[in-house]
Formats: sequence, structure tokens, C-alpha cells
Amino acid sequence: MADLSYGARVGDRTLAVAGLAKSFDGTPALVAADLTADPGQVVAVLGPSGSGKSTLLRCIAGLERPDAGSISVGGVPVFGAGVDVAPEKRGVGMVFQDWALFPHLTVGENVGYGLPRADRRGPRVAEVLDLVGLAGLERRMPGTLSGGQQQRVALARALAPRPGVLLLDEPFSNLDASLRTRIRDDVHRLLLDVGITTVFVTHDQAEAFVLGDSVALVHDGRVVQQATPRELYRRPVSPWAAGFVGDANLLAAAASGRWADTALGSVTLADEHHGAVTVLVRPEDLVVTTDGSGAAGRIGTTGSLTRIEYLGHDSLLTLAVGEVAVRVRTRDDGWTAGAAVRVSVSADAPPATAWPTDPVG
Repeated sequence: MADLSYGARVGDRTLAVAGLAKSFDGTPALVAADLTADPGQVVAVLGPSGSGKSTLLRCIAGLERPDAGSISVGGVPVFGAGVDVAPEKRGVGMVFQDWALFPHLTVGENVGYGLPRADRRGPRVAEVLDLVGLAGLERRMPGTLSGGQQQRVALARALAPRPGVLLLDEPFSNLDASLRTRIRDDVHRLLLDVGITTVFVTHDQAEAFVLGDSVALVHDGRVVQQATPRELYRRPVSPWAAGFVGDANLLAAAASGRWADTALGSVTLADEHHGAVTVLVRPEDLVVTTDGSGAAGRIGTTGSLTRIEYLGHDSLLTLAVGEVAVRVRTRDDGWTAGAAVRVSVSADAPPATAWPTDPVG
């Protein structure tokens, strides 16, 4: 990719979304959704299909009109309290999931489409094509380009008007796995170099954690948590959130202050709780050995190895501990299904997140 020698950095602007609601034919798609993006920050909007991610992005862009709430860009309201700024005047650029290139226009004409007519034949088109690594392709037709090149053309078109905020809707979903990783890394470097405030939608937890400075987790039309990837992984707000952002052992336990008794033994808690709780223990926080060999001096609990998922650099094991299925991530040591094992919480594991368990009835 080209060096940013073209001049001023693309706008550093804050995005603030508060209480956004949107329904389609009486079915809520967004319910009081809040989201913030600081200047130059990359925010990943993560959630399952149908959770409202793309609707949130389209409302920010002005392509859907919310039923309630407010949106501001750079401290300037663009929606809410009688304000509804037209999409082309919001200072927001958008890259669509299918890239939405005009097949009958050249690459240069596609990139210049959002510029004032007088600027479409000026230096800006060549400038942004150079920025995304497509210098000299102005006269090519989109259909003659690879999928990765088309994705970059769409990105160049969104950047051409120098928007304050860039929106990306599942930008890598139409690429094959190997190309997806390479293009994702290239785009990430570009966004960091340019310093533009960016919000991108994805259903891929790994993608959100790799690219996002902050991750907004969406569930049933609500942003249920916005935090750094580390905080979202280690301190999720609910058992559902814990399971969505990674493998999670959710163990019934009895808590007393900063300790809880689980099927795997005593666990240190991050916060004080009393009574019935659900405790989150990540697979990498567990130690497993063959039965009787001990586990770094810890007593642990016996179980049976029921499934082995070989991942190359390590293995993901499923154990039966009584009636509880437990997942453990460990190095590959030639495990055998059906073997008796001993499992315990690692002495190095961080304090666990827990939630009070609702009483039955």
C-alpha cells in the first residue's frame, strides 16, 4: 500500500449513537442501541445474524431512518430532535457487503462517483487508488479485477470524499479464506495509517478481536456491551455474551465472597458473590493430565476424555466430569478418546467472572 504522502489525514471525528430504535413492520430491529467511536478508533460491531448490526450501520449512514434516538458525527447532530441530515452530507463513507460497484463505469469513475463533478477528473481519484494499492488501474473495468481488488476499489470510493467516519458492512465476507486474511490485514494497516474513525460490522469473533480497538456486542437489537476485546472476553456482561465471544465453560457453583465451589473445585472470583452463581472458566484456564499424574500439584477432579479437536498448535478437548461437559484447550500430547484424566483450574488463571443464578420458580 502507498505511503500517506498525499496530504492531510482523513478526518478524526467522534461518532456518538444514543437510544437508537428501528422497527420494520412492527418487528423491532434496534432497541435503544448506544454506540460510541472516538477519533481514529476502529469499532467492531459484533453479533449473530439478525441481531440488528447492519440496521445500526445503515441508520448511521442515513440509509434507514430510525424511529427514535440520536446520532452525531464530530459533535454535530445528524439525526434526532428534528434533525435528519441527508446521507451525502453526514461526512460518512460506507463500504457495502457486496461492494456495490457500478459495472458499466471504470475504476476511476467508480472512485470519483461521490466527489463533486469538478473534482472527478482531478488528482483525488489517483491519490486514493494509490493509497489502497491500485495505482494505475483507473481505466480498468470492475469485472476485470479480482475480488480483493474490487473490495479495495469500494474502499477507495468511500475514502475519496474525505469522510469523518468510515462504515464497513461485513467487508471481507465475499472473499475466500486465504485472501480474506491478507486483505483484512492490509485494510487494518491502512485504517491505522489514515487515522479515520471506523465502524465495521462482522459476525466473526476473531475478526472483531483482531481489528477492533473496541467491540460493540449486539444481541436482539441492543448493544449489550461495548468494551476492549480483552475486557469483553474476560469480563462479559452475561453468560450469553461469554459464549458468543469464545469457548466458555459455564459452571453452576456456590459462592462465598471471592470464592466459588464448582465441579472443578474451588475457583477465585473477580467480584464478591454469595449463593448460587454461574461461573465462567475459559478452556485455556484449565490444566488436564492423565489420571493419577497430578496437575501442577493441584488436586483437581477426575473425568473422561470424550472428544479431541486437533487444531495444529494445540488441541481442544471435551471432558465428561460427572454430568458436566468441560472444554479444555491444551497442547497436543497424543490424547486418546476415552482416557481417564484429571482436570483442575490453573494456578495462573485470572479471577473468574460470575453471575448470580436466578432461583427456579
